Amino acid sequence: MTTVGFIGLGTMGAPMARNLLKAGHALTVYDLNASALAKLVEAGATAAASPAAVASASEVVVTMLPDAPDVETAVLGPDGIAQGLKRGSLYIDMSTIDPQTTQKIGAALMEMGVDMLDSPVGKTVEHAVAGTSTLMIGGDAAVLERARPVLSAMGQDLIYCGGLGMGQAMKLTNNLLASVLITASSEALVCGAKAGLSLETMLNVLKTTMAWNQQLAVAMHNRALKGDFEPGFMVKLAHKDCRLALAMNSSLGIETPVGAATLAALQEAIEAGLANKDVGAVLKLREDPAGVQVRLPA
Repeated sequence: MTTVGFIGLGTMGAPMARNLLKAGHALTVYDLNASALAKLVEAGATAAASPAAVASASEVVVTMLPDAPDVETAVLGPDGIAQGLKRGSLYIDMSTIDPQTTQKIGAALMEMGVDMLDSPVGKTVEHAVAGTSTLMIGGDAAVLERARPVLSAMGQDLIYCGGLGMGQAMKLTNNLLASVLITASSEALVCGAKAGLSLETMLNVLKTTMAWNQQLAVAMHNRALKGDFEPGFMVKLAHKDCRLALAMNSSLGIETPVGAATLAALQEAIEAGLANKDVGAVLKLREDPAGVQVRLPA
């Protein structure tokens, strides 16, 4: 058993924290949302009053937060994790942020004698509940081995990506492509439906060709094609990840016009009031002006 702290009990973070409890780890938790915090306490966790208090009670501290400024504040800000971490402890950030912020935080913690891994999460909220997520891990390989018992409680596929920040680089690459696929798939299905094709016909053909993808097979099948646009993975988070991916690529001197078009589509969805809906709501964004609905049979 390891004493673990967990900060950020949102859509993905809460089930991940529950899986740490199920694996037998002693868990201390913190979140700005009192209701989310209370639910984890009911499940067996101990609440803390601040990120610093979480760190003081823990050998390993995990964060799962929305964006880079949130992570930096939680770690290096007033009453932050850094104020409670002991020399020799371990910090794991499972948020999706930019590699540069990850490396900045890691350098600050290294001076304190604290190791850090970045381990952003792939797959859906259903996988987070089941503990079968993909974890993209950056940092020292020896530190990963030390963290494996904790990470294995939350993920099934633990993939080492390289030095600190490379987990984030992989996650941004993954999420940019995933957003491109769901946006393009939504456009294609709506165009086909408007032309008179049934969804059954389109899926039967697409399954046999290079157009088939996991967004169609899993994410859209489970949610958008059933008319379920509740998150899931929110549009505003997909937009944030694409924005970070494009910024990373720009810093590398790489042009990503398809990614830019996808970011624009996600911005359009936000402006249409869909920011807090599942990213599959890009289907609805195209359906409504076309006057068609693309749905699986009930």
